Amino acid sequence: MIRLYDNHLSGNGYKPRLLLAHLGRSYERIEVDILKGETRTPEFLVKNPDGRIPVLELEDGTCLAESNAILFYLAEDSPFLPSDRLARARVLQWMFFEQYSHEPCIAVARHWIQHLEMTDDQRAQLPARQAGGRAALAVMEHHLAGSDWFGGSEVSIADFALYAYTHVADEGGFDLADYPAVGRWLERVANLAGHVPMNPAPEGVVRPANG
Repeated sequence: MIRLYDNHLSGNGYKPRLLLAHLGRSYERIEVDILKGETRTPEFLVKNPDGRIPVLELEDGTCLAESNAILFYLAEDSPFLPSDRLARARVLQWMFFEQYSHEPCIAVARHWIQHLEMTDDQRAQLPARQAGGRAALAVMEHHLAGSDWFGGSEVSIADFALYAYTHVADEGGFDLADYPAVGRWLERVANLAGHVPMNPAPEGVVRPANG
C-alpha cells in the first residue's frame, strides 16, 4: 500500500489527499508535525532531502516529493489528466502558476497569520504577499469568467492544485467575495462526487468511500 507523509495544516498535503479520494484509492496516511521540525529528522530526510511534506512512498519504497509532481504521478491514466498533448500542457501551465504565483503569496500569508508569531520582517513583507495573492486571484477570476475549470473542459488536477489553498485564502486575509467566478468554481469543486474536506482522517489507513 502507498503511504502519504502529510500534515493536517498543509494545503500541499491536501492536494494528494483530495485526488486519492476522487480516485478511490486506499493509502496509509502518516502525520508529520512540521511545526516541531519532524521533516528535518535524519529519517525523514532520507525520504525527501529537501525536508518538506508531502511525500508519497510507493509500494517498493520509492519516494516522490513535491505536491504537484505527486498529483501528476497519481493521475496518470485517470480522467483527471487529459491524454491530449496540448491539454496536458495546459494542466501543467496552471500547476506551475499555482506554485510560482499563487502558493508563495496566498499559502505563505495564511501560514504566517494562522500558525506563527510573525516577526517584524514578516509583518513588513505581509502586504506585498497579500498584493501578490490578490493578483493571482485576479488571474484566476479572469480565466473562470469564460471557463468552468482550469486546464480544459473537465475537472483536472490543475483544479485540485489550485483549490487547496484558494478555498482557505480568507485565512490569509483575502476576501473571496471580490472574486465571484472563483467562488462559483470553489462550489463546483466542493460539490464533486467523492470530495473530501481539508481536515484529514487520523493517521492510519484511509479507505475512501468509493474505494
